[in-house]
Amino acid sequence: MRAASVSDYRELARRRLPKIFFEYIDGGSYAEETLRRNVSDLQAIALRQRVLRDMTNLDMSVQTLGQTLAMPVGLSPVGMAGMYARRGEVQASRAATAAGVPFCLSTVGVCSVEEVAQGSVAPWFQLYMLKDRGYMAELLGRAKAAGCPVLVFTVDLPVPGARYRDVRSGFTGSSGLSGALNQAWDGITHPAWMWDVWANGRPHSLGSVAGALTQRSRRVTDFLAWIARNFDRSVTWADLDWVREHWDGPIVIKGLLDVADAREAARCGAQGLVVSNHGGRQLDGVRSSISALPRIADAVGGDLEIYMDGGIRSGLDVLKALSLGAKACFVGRAWAWALGAGGEKAVAQMLAILRSELAVAMVLTGCTTVGAAGRDLLDLD
Repeated sequence: MRAASVSDYRELARRRLPKIFFEYIDGGSYAEETLRRNVSDLQAIALRQRVLRDMTNLDMSVQTLGQTLAMPVGLSPVGMAGMYARRGEVQASRAATAAGVPFCLSTVGVCSVEEVAQGSVAPWFQLYMLKDRGYMAELLGRAKAAGCPVLVFTVDLPVPGARYRDVRSGFTGSSGLSGALNQAWDGITHPAWMWDVWANGRPHSLGSVAGALTQRSRRVTDFLAWIARNFDRSVTWADLDWVREHWDGPIVIKGLLDVADAREAARCGAQGLVVSNHGGRQLDGVRSSISALPRIADAVGGDLEIYMDGGIRSGLDVLKALSLGAKACFVGRAWAWALGAGGEKAVAQMLAILRSELAVAMVLTGCTTVGAAGRDLLDLD
């Protein structure tokens, strides 16, 4: 099967990956209502077709936080991506760099911040706050030393959401000999993945936080229990001052859906925010990211950079989000599916698809530059 769309990479990843990893990528929390809304609410927005305009020259570039992006797209932080393809975070970072867009490394990536920076260029670094503040200070120092230009502070995961698919697949809640045997069988029955990742992709650890682990684990899935124990649910807006003491570059707050929280992010001196519900993986039943975006953009768009993630499946979706106030969009599942389907090459192809689709959408809406995208591109009647 040759992939023509982001959805095609989903199917290819489903075929290649062990079930526990595919379900981890693909699933949301609880009944997955918000996961579905992220996609369906974007689909319900109509673009306004305009014709007979000179669209010879398109400008997709974006200036943000001192960087020039070749198009208004970035790769969101995705945990444990090194289990989807061999040294997966490095492969995805190389594809993003070649496409001229940012890659954001998850705190809980398999590859460390140093490995990713050495394998490509320094990524944006995503921070989860752990209870061990001494280690957090050390980690921020490592990200700075590696040259990471932006810190993305994710604030919507004080505790992991209830993800039913992970329980059913055996990714969480599975212990003892039976759980280990089921996971082993899941791997053995996917030989291409087994050879790529398990035989050649070691070590399998959480590279950036390995030093904070209090006990050795035999299985990657055991790290989820460690994460649940060590993420800090006591964090408040006041802790942003602590982060700033240890990071002197731009800070982007990720995981906001409420205007009041967006105003607080601006008041606290953040340089940007990501309108996000964690891909529908945390609190189910909340707004889709795209429905929350316009109100937040109207409220604080003049004070800091506004980005969005959640439900982006095409270049058309990107243009819709730009029209409603986003400076750029970040994609998570899209690149995780592509990585699981075919590594760096597939991630590069997925980004090329998004770019091509965005170009078509711009031409047929009469939008020559992404910076000019506004609500006049939408059919709101």
